[in-house]
Amino acid sequence: MGRRKETQKAAALRYRPGVDRAPRVVAKGERKVAEKIIALARKHHIGIHQDPDLLEALSGLDLFQEIPEDLYVVVAELLAFIYSLNRKKVLE
Repeated sequence: MGRRKETQKAAALRYRPGVDRAPRVVAKGERKVAEKIIALARKHHIGIHQDPDLLEALSGLDLFQEIPEDLYVVVAELLAFIYSLNRKKVLE
């Protein structure tokens, strides 16, 4: 039997320092919704990171829910990585 193709999924986080205590899930979805999330991120030069385990955890959260404490470290590392990429682009 052939291997089943994975359904495309995506989630988006927002973090506003001084406003939010932790990042929040502001969008999530599968198939067409996932494609739209990814297209909007690319259009606005927002970093995209692929991590199936993190995506699974974020997909289980409600929209606008803050991420749970057990995801703080992994999301902080991800945000730091994306900020460093953005900073390199600005300096180039």
